[in-house]
Amino acid sequence: MNSQDKDRNWLEATFLTTEEAARFLGVSRQALLSLVKREKIPCAKKGKTLLFHKLDLKQRQEEQMNLRDKFRPYDR
Repeated sequence: MNSQDKDRNWLEATFLTTEEAARFLGVSRQALLSLVKREKIPCAKKGKTLLFHKLDLKQRQEEQMNLRDKFRPYDR
């Protein structure tokens, strides 16, 4: 495996695209972009592509669970 393949594997394991991030969080693409616009989720932008770090998404996922428990206790 050459260094380009290693770098590509690292990127794929560490970052998600907009569609992948929305699926990971269980929200729509529009909701995810709204969170980005309100600076609730950081992202890296390269041209028109947004990349999301998995650690940031996991943190947001935990926050979402806490918010759902707080404001929608009947959904349990």
